Amino acid sequence: MTPDQLLARLQKQNLPPAVLLLGPEAYQRRRLKEALSAGFPQGAMAEHDLSESTLAEILDDARALSLFATERLIWVVNAEAALPRGRSEEDGDSEAGSGSAAPLNDYMKDPTPGVTLILEAIRFDFEGDDKRKQERVRKFYAAVHDVVELHRFTSYQARAEAEALLRRAGVHMDAAALDLLVESLGADVARIAVEIEKLALYAGQRAVGVEEIAALVPDARATTIFILVNALARRDRARSLEVLDTLAKEGAYLPLVLAFLSTQFRLALVAREAGLKSSGQIQGHFTRMGIAMWSSRAEQISQTVSKFSAPQMERALKLIFQADRGLRDARPDDRIVMEQFVLALTA
Repeated sequence: MTPDQLLARLQKQNLPPAVLLLGPEAYQRRRLKEALSAGFPQGAMAEHDLSESTLAEILDDARALSLFATERLIWVVNAEAALPRGRSEEDGDSEAGSGSAAPLNDYMKDPTPGVTLILEAIRFDFEGDDKRKQERVRKFYAAVHDVVELHRFTSYQARAEAEALLRRAGVHMDAAALDLLVESLGADVARIAVEIEKLALYAGQRAVGVEEIAALVPDARATTIFILVNALARRDRARSLEVLDTLAKEGAYLPLVLAFLSTQFRLALVAREAGLKSSGQIQGHFTRMGIAMWSSRAEQISQTVSKFSAPQMERALKLIFQADRGLRDARPDDRIVMEQFVLALTA
C-alpha cells in the first residue's frame, strides 16, 4: 500500500485495524500522521513507544473501551524494539511475552472495532545491509496485512514535491534556486519542507534566488559549490574566483566541486555528441536514458554545450582529473590547485 492509498481509505472511513509503516522516509510519515490525527476526534489518539512498553501492554490499551470516543488511533513508535534479540531470523516466535509476536497474532484475529493501530518501523531501509533486517521486521509483523512502504524520494520526485510545496506556501523561486535547494539537501523532502516554510516567512512576495538559498539554507557550502559550477560552466573567470574565495574561507571540501563539475561536463559532452540542440531535446534524451533531468538542469547543460566545444570539454575533463590528483597529493594549499584549475579552464 502507498501513503496515498492509506489516505484515500481514511477519506472513505475505511481504515484497517492495524497498519505497519515501513521505511525511513520522514516527510511521508509526518504527512500521514497529521492526516490520521486530524481524522479522529480530539483526545482519541494515544502514543506508545515499544522501547519503553511491551507489545502486550499496548494491545491491552487497544482492547480497552473508551468512555469518550468510539473511534481511537493508537500510534506506536520504535516497532523494531519488539523483535526478539539474539535469535536467528528463522526461529519461531510462538511464546507470549517480550520479543514475541503471539499477542499481536491473537489481537489481529479479533481486533477492537473502531481502533486503528499504527506501527512505525523506520529504522531500516529497503536496500543494502538494512534489507535483511527489514525483512525480519516484516516477518515479525506478518499478522498485519496492511503495510505502507515509505521509500525515499528520488531527486526528480523531490523536485516535483518541492514545486508543490512552493505553490501551497505562495513562495516564488527561480528554477536554479530550486535545483540548489533540492540537491544541497540531498532530496530530503522533510528538510526541504522545513526550509520552504522558513523561506516563506523571509521572502514574502519577493522571488527567492540562488543567493538567498546560499545565505539561509543549512549546508550553504554545498549551494555555493553549485554557484561555482554554474560560473565555470559559463566560463566566467571573475565570478568563479570570487566564489572559490568564499568556499576556501568557509573550509569547503573542494574535491566535491570537481565531482559536480565532472558530471556536468560528461553530460554536456554526451549532449554535444548526440547532436542535441536545445534544452528540451537534452531533457528528453537523458530522461529516456533513465537519468533524472528537469528543465533547469537541462538548460544548464545546454549553456555548457554552447560555451565549450567538444575538444574543450574533453580538455576540461582532463583538467578535472589533474586537479583531483593534485588535491590528493601533498601540497601547501588546496586553494592553489583550484585556482590553477579555474584559470586553465576559463582560458
